[in-house]
Amino acid sequence: MLKKFVLLMAVSSMFVGTALAAVEVNSADQAALDGIAGVGPSTSKAIIAERDKHGNFKDWSDLEQRVKGIGGRNAVKLSAAGLTVNGQPHAPAVKAVNAAPSGKVTERAVGKAGDK
Repeated sequence: MLKKFVLLMAVSSMFVGTALAAVEVNSADQAALDGIAGVGPSTSKAIIAERDKHGNFKDWSDLEQRVKGIGGRNAVKLSAAGLTVNGQPHAPAVKAVNAAPSGKVTERAVGKAGDK
């Protein structure tokens, strides 16, 4: 019974992957961008205009800085809907666990490598 369940899950996950096709922000046309949940005509036009004017987006941070209306939380949602930058989904901020001098464990958000 367990083997059948695992096989069913494996087969169904293959179909889920094909249903959610990635849309690359650096090569997509307006129709493809509009197909992403959360991207409307004004956002897709802004993405294409910025890309045409200043070149391809280097990473998610570059996209967030250059296109008004795409911030951290929105970027996570767009990535979950299938949008990629240079083939990469949005990487959420990693939480590090610190041991405080008192022995209590605390969490803090950690930025990209090199951030202080």
